Amino acid sequence: MNKYFLLMLLAELIASSSQIFLKMSSKKSYPSVIREYLNCLVIGGYSLLMVSMVITVFAYQKDKLGYMGTVVMEPISYVFVMILSRIVFKEKISARKIAGMSLIICGIAVFFLNK
Repeated sequence: MNKYFLLMLLAELIASSSQIFLKMSSKKSYPSVIREYLNCLVIGGYSLLMVSMVITVFAYQKDKLGYMGTVVMEPISYVFVMILSRIVFKEKISARKIAGMSLIICGIAVFFLNK
């Protein structure tokens, strides 16, 4: 397996984790607008998003994963967010969500198996 493929999976997992931090922050109430935007969860979430962006840009470089490979990998974050939401927030996973996530995974597999 291509090490840049794994690197892109890591970047998407980090980005998905940042979304979870931001959602955790949005569920809390804060005494002021400044505290709403300047708290550990928001700063941590955006910091993780920045780390994910740097890893993704590295994977975009020529002769690594390639532009199309990274673009095809982006939707895997939907799968990660769904799994992390289930773990952290105990959100329900419906049959329609599973069907949608299966289509995303199948599309990624078709792209990389035909490459």
